[in-house]
Amino acid sequence: MTGTGTRHDRDGAPQPQRFVISFAGFNRPWAVWIAHRLEEHGHRVALQRWDPQSSPGLTDALGDLARAGGKVLVVLSERYFSAGTHTDEEWNVALRTVTASHPDRFAAVSLTDSPLPSAVAALEKTDLWGLDSYEAEYRVLRRLELPTDRIGTESGRRGPRFPNDPPEIWGRVPRRNPRFTGRNDVIGRLRAALTDAPPGASTVTLLGLSGVGKTQVATEYAYRFASEYDVVWWIPAEDRPTLRERLADLAPALGLPLGAGSYGEQIRAVLEALRRGTPYHRWLMVFDGCDHPDDLTDLLPSGAGDVIITSRNREWAARHTSLVEVPLYARPESVTFIRRRAGRLTGDEADQLAEALEDYPLALDQTAGWLADSPIGVGEYLTLLQHRLDSHEAVTLSDDYPLPFPTALAILLNNVRENFPDALALLRLFVFFAPGRVPLRLLREFPADDVPEHLAGIVNDQIRWNAALNKLVQFSVVRLEYSDLSVEEGGGLETVQLHRMVHNIVRENLAEEEAEQLSRSVRQVLAAADPGRPTDSRLWPRYAELIPHLEPAGVLTSSNPRIQNFLLHCLRYLTLAGEYRTCLRLAERTDGIWRALLGDDHDQVRELSYHYGGALRMLGHFRRAEVLARAVADRLVAERGDRDLETLRATSTYAGVLLSTAKFEEARHLLEHAFETYRELLGEDDSTTLNAQNNVAVALRLLGRYQEAYDIDLDTLRRRERVLRVRHIATLSSGVGCAMGLRLMGRYREALARQEQGLKLHIQVLGANHPQTLRAEHNLGQCLRRSGDIPGAGARLRSVLERSTRVFGAEFPWTLMVASDYATYLREYGDIEEARRISEDVVRGYQSQLGLAHPYSIGTVGNLGLVLRAQGERAEALSLAEQALVGMRGALGDRHPWTLGCALNATGHRNITGRLDDALDLSRETLRDAERVLGPDHPMTLSARIALAADLRAVREDIEASKHEDAGIKALTRTLGPQHVHTVSARRQTRPYWDFEPQP
Repeated sequence: MTGTGTRHDRDGAPQPQRFVISFAGFNRPWAVWIAHRLEEHGHRVALQRWDPQSSPGLTDALGDLARAGGKVLVVLSERYFSAGTHTDEEWNVALRTVTASHPDRFAAVSLTDSPLPSAVAALEKTDLWGLDSYEAEYRVLRRLELPTDRIGTESGRRGPRFPNDPPEIWGRVPRRNPRFTGRNDVIGRLRAALTDAPPGASTVTLLGLSGVGKTQVATEYAYRFASEYDVVWWIPAEDRPTLRERLADLAPALGLPLGAGSYGEQIRAVLEALRRGTPYHRWLMVFDGCDHPDDLTDLLPSGAGDVIITSRNREWAARHTSLVEVPLYARPESVTFIRRRAGRLTGDEADQLAEALEDYPLALDQTAGWLADSPIGVGEYLTLLQHRLDSHEAVTLSDDYPLPFPTALAILLNNVRENFPDALALLRLFVFFAPGRVPLRLLREFPADDVPEHLAGIVNDQIRWNAALNKLVQFSVVRLEYSDLSVEEGGGLETVQLHRMVHNIVRENLAEEEAEQLSRSVRQVLAAADPGRPTDSRLWPRYAELIPHLEPAGVLTSSNPRIQNFLLHCLRYLTLAGEYRTCLRLAERTDGIWRALLGDDHDQVRELSYHYGGALRMLGHFRRAEVLARAVADRLVAERGDRDLETLRATSTYAGVLLSTAKFEEARHLLEHAFETYRELLGEDDSTTLNAQNNVAVALRLLGRYQEAYDIDLDTLRRRERVLRVRHIATLSSGVGCAMGLRLMGRYREALARQEQGLKLHIQVLGANHPQTLRAEHNLGQCLRRSGDIPGAGARLRSVLERSTRVFGAEFPWTLMVASDYATYLREYGDIEEARRISEDVVRGYQSQLGLAHPYSIGTVGNLGLVLRAQGERAEALSLAEQALVGMRGALGDRHPWTLGCALNATGHRNITGRLDDALDLSRETLRDAERVLGPDHPMTLSARIALAADLRAVREDIEASKHEDAGIKALTRTLGPQHVHTVSARRQTRPYWDFEPQP
């Protein structure tokens, strides 16, 4: 009868009861869900993870549960009975003893249909596996003799998901290890670190040796706590391209629009969605195997979710993550694991094996897997192991590995060699791909002519292939990963995972001749997989799949032109995808190899230099980029003359670096020559010619020749609209250039209107987070500020800075530019302390990258001086202002707009520090030069006129002061409007200052 054992109060209502739920850690989701449902019915529940190893015996451990008070509900599964090393008979004795001593105190639910000890019958278990939530709750309540009339009741407190219901998004989490053993203390510390972290900072790094089980712990945590997350997403993080690929893959799973943009766009959209908690608030991201923190730091998500990193690198302690150490197995864990892996071994034999292998999980897994089916006894194996250790017959040792592991692996490999030659051949092939994930698609696409003879039969015979692969899996040498897709959708077995330690040891002990043959075959496979179009972002996932295998396969050192072209395609992809650091690392290594192999003047070396130099420039290594680009350009000019198409490409590349190093005039001459020659050779509407024309406009804008630059930008825009169409990415870029030109000329309303429309097109075509869209949004923020929409400007600039910092890093040149503009905004309208901090960081960044004499370093020093002035540090501010003026005159001359801006600021600093005559003299000179360079109605010219009026008043020249002030206010009213912030400030006699803006 339902409810026969329920206690009721005097009014007949059921009274709350107390329950203790005993469960194996493996089944925690069930225990948590049952506890939540009982609490929703008003009962009190305590969770007790089952750990008989902490008690003297089974009977005592079960008795302790009864003594806790309340009814004990046992969650039964195979894991509950394998938590220790007890036999079925020991369990039967303990269960009969305890249930006899505590009648009606124990009940059970079962999650398995596997045979259990016979005495379980005394618990009168009810089965839950395979049920829906309603039926499962009904059976739990019935078994505990509780009312069943309020099933599904909710108090409003959000509870865990029903264990049979997976998270909404479950992304490529490795299959759960049915032999996972122990580690409850590690998982407990991991859970506590994530739970106790402050909001937005729940990031924990699992730290430990290779092969110690970090990935297994993270996998088990994901399964145990899956019911508490809406999203669980697993990302292999051994290399940055793969990391970015998997992070970008989350975008469609979250329902985010992909647009036509790059990985960068998709990644930024993912990080923003996670930060906001929309559409899912509870998420878990696992970054597996990240030993290089710089690869991941800028991609770490923030928000209400949790992040787990597995790594061997203790440097993560300095990267705002908590560390949880994953140690070797405790001896009871080792014994339990070995007996699960090799059931024929006794407890004593398992203990001996654990002692010999120093409780090292990977060695235990592989050795026990072999011993499970081997006729060799443990004693004989241990004798063999000790003999090899004494005689140093093991494979090559590394300080990274515990001493017995290479020896144990050598014994295992000898067994594989003697008994399973196909498996050994397959393993040797695997080690010429990168450690970690090897796509089976690549392995199955070996060209018939490139397969070594001993491998040909395996590759072409599916049965032999599967048998060899399964044997490697059995010995835990490799593990398999399956696609999330159904078989009907093309899912199934997808990658082979080879542990780094096994990879290194096997590879180090291959004969040189065999190694060369295998690596040559793998190179051919990789080149055959080249999609061939690195400019097509739809093919980028396939390139990202190939990048990790370039170095292990020897692609960088190949003399085969086909392989070299494949590598150049990969470098082009990395540049377009924004993977500048990976591109630089590969290009840098390849450059030295190819120069030695092919010579400095080889066409392939020159082609490589474009990718190498581009990565250097994008990462702020301008001096190195300049040396490299100049060498190529000079050589081609000498060999082919200055009208050869390849020469023009090289000189244009060199000119681009010159623009970065502020050699504006020299760059302009080169770019104008390239444009004129391209126009003559290719025609004025050729896309290459239009690119060259665009570059000329950039040079003129940097020289302060804003009207000329705008005219060229406008002509380029119109031609691109006609030739490439309105929505082409190059056309959109020209639109940004035109809007920037209008703003720099002081035509703020026109600039704002054009940039607002341009940003809408960018979002439609490229997506909201494409790098070029961010450039457009940054310019819109500046247009809003100059047009007087201060709140709108601040929101735009802050958003762009946050995204740029997160994706590119704080020292990235483009990030410094945005940070500089945001700091000037904060100085006037925000937090002055934050403005100072950001300004100082920007100055340090530019001085480090560009040197003290670069205009960007000089101009941002002047901006910092304005911050100091606002904080009352007048003497220091004056010093910086004068330093900026002298520096800018030396860098660009007296009449560059940036020099005039520095002069305008210096007049104000001189005025407030009492140098009135000096201020007046400089003000007259600045106004005169501004009228000549920018015209009488340019905002800077009008600011110089208002500043002159202030300096005239300071020396009692009131009549002349009023004349200039009236003229300035009238012009501001006419050009900007009566309510514009500049006009209002002039009427209030607030002295104007100028903000230096680094330009892209």
